[in-house]
Amino acid sequence: MTLPRITSPHAKGSNRTQRVMLLVLAACAPGALALTWLFGIGTLVNLLWASLVALAVEAAILKVRQRPLSFFLSDGSALVTAVLLALALPPYAPWWLTLVAVGFAIVFGKQLYGGLGQNPFNPAMLGYVVVLISFPVEMTSWPKPHSVGMLEGLQQILGLAPLPDGWSQATALDSLKTNKSLTIDELWAANPAFGTLGGLFLLRKRLISWHAPAGMLAALAIMSLLFWNGSGSDSNGSPLFHLLSGATMLGAFFIVTDPVSGATSNLGRLVFGAGVGILVYVIRTWGGYPDGVAFAVLLMNLAAPTIDYYSRPRTYGHSKPERGFKLGE
Repeated sequence: MTLPRITSPHAKGSNRTQRVMLLVLAACAPGALALTWLFGIGTLVNLLWASLVALAVEAAILKVRQRPLSFFLSDGSALVTAVLLALALPPYAPWWLTLVAVGFAIVFGKQLYGGLGQNPFNPAMLGYVVVLISFPVEMTSWPKPHSVGMLEGLQQILGLAPLPDGWSQATALDSLKTNKSLTIDELWAANPAFGTLGGLFLLRKRLISWHAPAGMLAALAIMSLLFWNGSGSDSNGSPLFHLLSGATMLGAFFIVTDPVSGATSNLGRLVFGAGVGILVYVIRTWGGYPDGVAFAVLLMNLAAPTIDYYSRPRTYGHSKPERGFKLGE
């Protein structure tokens, strides 16, 4: 039989929005520290500037929508979007690039759909894709580790000095895209999956489930294993290379686990994550961009409602999930 609906009062859990967002920010700390150690003050400036822009833009839109500022600004969701974007952008991106990315993410990725909980796309990935397509030169200007001083870095961010010759370097995925004759040892970069520590923290706190990350990482590993022909010429990269390069770990633990724009059931999360993993490999190997995490996530965001429809769990008291409409309704 079907269980009756019980009215309030209900027990309240501790995982409120503000607490969840604060724990997500804490989980981002290892990655932020690692990037700061590698590239210098640029990462910290990105984090501070992106956070200020996110709060200012969100406050402006809330004012226009006549919503209470303190209530919505204090939930921490705008800061999470800003931090994820700041960590994904180049550490010495010009100030206006961060402004465009964060502003677009907050306005078009979140507030125009009604705010937190109503956005069909991941706001951070939407902002990232917009600037990646619009400003490819600035988005591919990454410095060599430990090569930029504080003054030089601030000049780059403020646009007070031209980009020095030889200052930027190709990432491992860029090198693989343009020259597949390189060996795996030549491709390997000093970028060992900093997002894993924060992801394990979120799993330990039960803020995310393992289904979406497992689906994404397993699908990416299987795809790269199927199309990997060793470390010789025309290599598409080993499974380990694809798992530990680019935005793979950040995407697996911080992006595909978004409870709003992703699937909702456990089976749906597995399918959603697997779809992201497959698309990431397809875009990296045969697409026009070296890393495809953002594009893959946005494409699967479109598929999330359909995945939910076909992976709806059985309701207690019913023999199977009820789908569609009955004749006459």
